[in-house]
Amino acid sequence: MKGKRMLTIPIITGVLAFVGIWAISAQDKYTVKVPNGLLFSEFRGYEAWQVVSISQDGNLIAAILANPVMIKAYLAGVPGNGKPFPDGAKMAKIHWNPKKLETFPAATVPGAQHDVDFMVKDSKRFADSGGWRWAVFDYDAASDTFRPGTLADKPPQGNDAKCGFACHTSVKTRDYVFTDYGHR
Repeated sequence: MKGKRMLTIPIITGVLAFVGIWAISAQDKYTVKVPNGLLFSEFRGYEAWQVVSISQDGNLIAAILANPVMIKAYLAGVPGNGKPFPDGAKMAKIHWNPKKLETFPAATVPGAQHDVDFMVKDSKRFADSGGWRWAVFDYDAASDTFRPGTLADKPPQGNDAKCGFACHTSVKTRDYVFTDYGHR
């Protein structure tokens, strides 16, 4: 019994040391910034936001999440009621490469993360783009890091905070928001 304990302590110590080194060397995603624009840190906590909807966009699947300010506006009928989203409304769209669920192959589920897109409403800060700003951060699973999207990516992304404006003008009458709140 004493021999097992003596072997267990070095193993646990080694594992903790490895985890500690990994944690120190891992990128702090909240330091990444889109040139001339949004910081990833402006969306701190997005992982726990409520789901608005899901989508399939080309070969990717996505979950569209919103902060409480935006959820409250959706529940009040925005954008279908013709009113704009309030300042402080934020969305995140997490894209994954799809994969078949091993335990139930008929189901398609998120595989490796592809990227995360953000949008925020601040009509004073962003008056030149309908009050909104956008950001795309591509994810690299091998290094567990994010970087701003670029025109070289598929699909190409402008690498500034107005990257979504040209696309979202087609839904200007919906306050530049494509996604409806999914019925529950």
